[in-house]
Amino acid sequence: MATINVGISDLNIAFAPDMLATYALGSCVGICLYDQDRQLAGLAHIMLPWSKEASNPGDNPYRYADTGITELVAKMCAKGSSVSRLTAKIAGGAQMFATSSAVFNIGDRNVQAVKTVLSTYKIPIIAEQTGSNFGRTVFFHSDTGIMEIRAAVKPTVML
Repeated sequence: MATINVGISDLNIAFAPDMLATYALGSCVGICLYDQDRQLAGLAHIMLPWSKEASNPGDNPYRYADTGITELVAKMCAKGSSVSRLTAKIAGGAQMFATSSAVFNIGDRNVQAVKTVLSTYKIPIIAEQTGSNFGRTVFFHSDTGIMEIRAAVKPTVML
């Protein structure tokens, strides 16, 4: 079994028995997509909600919820998956710094964008751990579809 690391503004896929991992999810959101029939897992680590709000959206499409999820779905379908078989689990979207303005709560904006994009694909979110004020690390197991969430201030959660 190999562990495939997914960096910030990055994505990748893995077949069983390999595992995907992403670190340092603060306001970023980790999107885990799973095709149980193929034991195919996908993980995107998005940093910002919408590419249309960026000054240079073409610099890295994996950075944004709208384009990153689109790329991840395409990559999984290219390996034999079908959108109709995909389920999603999400984690992250924390508010890492105190602010009274919704504009600056990028974590919440990221979570809402992820949910909007997934709903356009009709991909159900079957588990999530989002919000609060702590960072997370995610391990996504391609053989089981389990999303393992580790945080320094909380016990490990298996979703």
